[in-house]
Amino acid sequence: MGLESLLDEIGRCRLCEAHLPLGPRPVLRASPTARLLIVGQAPGTRVHASGIPWDDASGRRLREWMGVDADTFYDASRIAIVPMGFCYPGRAGSGDAPPRRECRETWHPRLLPLMPRIELTLLVGQYAQAHGLGEHRRGSLTETVRAWRDYLPGVVPLPHPSPRNVGWFKANPWFDAEVLPELRERVRAVLARRGDDTA
Repeated sequence: MGLESLLDEIGRCRLCEAHLPLGPRPVLRASPTARLLIVGQAPGTRVHASGIPWDDASGRRLREWMGVDADTFYDASRIAIVPMGFCYPGRAGSGDAPPRRECRETWHPRLLPLMPRIELTLLVGQYAQAHGLGEHRRGSLTETVRAWRDYLPGVVPLPHPSPRNVGWFKANPWFDAEVLPELRERVRAVLARRGDDTA
């Protein structure tokens, strides 16, 4: 099955419909030519409503971190956006519920091999890091992000860019000073290689 057919199948997914308070609406972007992959957690209510990934304040901050404009960010031929959960999972406590496991168990193993040009993966938040790094993840998100050099060149772990995390950003100034300049340079280099081969 090709990627377009698989994306159509994902778009019709109803695996966990009974558990989704707003119903299923898978939100993701993927292309066989993408070189950069963003793995976040799951859509929030605004993204569920618009159907556009990272269509919120978190997305604006993430684009700023990456040093890209909206047109580049949403160019699926260059940047794939495949969260841990494709649909809004509902609320839990003071925030959103964790992404449901059905997506990563059912769709990720079929989807990711169809994007063979991925050179750089951004693991945004603890759920993406737990899945993407496995036993190589450190004891906390802060420790994992602080160890970002250990995951290069193919992976950069990031905190979630949510406005709720402003306290974390203030408490960890090394993130702005050390991680973001390297992140922007790596994103720039990966995206600059678009179209430089015929593979």
